[in-house]
Amino acid sequence: MHVLVAEDDAKLQEVLARGLRSAGYTVDVAGRGDEALELLTTRDYAAAVVDWRMPVMDGIDVVTVIRARDLSTPVLMLTARDTPSDRIRGLDAGCDDYLVKPFDFQEMLARLRALMRRPSTTLGVRLRAGGLIIDPATRIASVNGAELALTPTEYAIVELLVRRSPAVVSRETIANHAWTDALDPIASNSIDVHVTRLRAKLVGAGLRLEAVRSVGYRLVEWGA
Repeated sequence: MHVLVAEDDAKLQEVLARGLRSAGYTVDVAGRGDEALELLTTRDYAAAVVDWRMPVMDGIDVVTVIRARDLSTPVLMLTARDTPSDRIRGLDAGCDDYLVKPFDFQEMLARLRALMRRPSTTLGVRLRAGGLIIDPATRIASVNGAELALTPTEYAIVELLVRRSPAVVSRETIANHAWTDALDPIASNSIDVHVTRLRAKLVGAGLRLEAVRSVGYRLVEWGA
């Protein structure tokens, strides 16, 4: 299972990442809130361990944003704050559980396992853009009711573009999200080839898949 650890304390981050990997998890790490937000909105995680206090963007703000975007990744919040009002604020922002520092690593593992056993409350949420509907639970995309025949890579790209629409998504972000080895699509024209195929499949959806020179791509509705 893939887990994100967002913690600005380098030593604690290393301890958590090493422990989780020893427990059999695949781990990504982030030291700033904006980095954590980027990863959470472009990659799929079974759960995330997020520190409250981080540079650039607080963990609470990160959780607030991903919940506003209908992302259901279970979040375990780490913090030194232990007043009832702090706990209420964290839970109201969308955190699933709360662990006060210092904590026992085995307890953290147990809490993560419990979070990952919970059924998602947002699996029924569908992403919409123009006539395009994406169901993240089934990974099915349709245009005006007709299911699209998408490859796994095409699906990953279009879901990312819809989630970030109308913002521009960099080629690097697309590569990291849709390919195991991100260097290959960046060095070759693989991204452009897949986008060209997607354009043809999205005909009739009322969408423009625009190239932004030297940056990446964005998906916008006609007239927007």
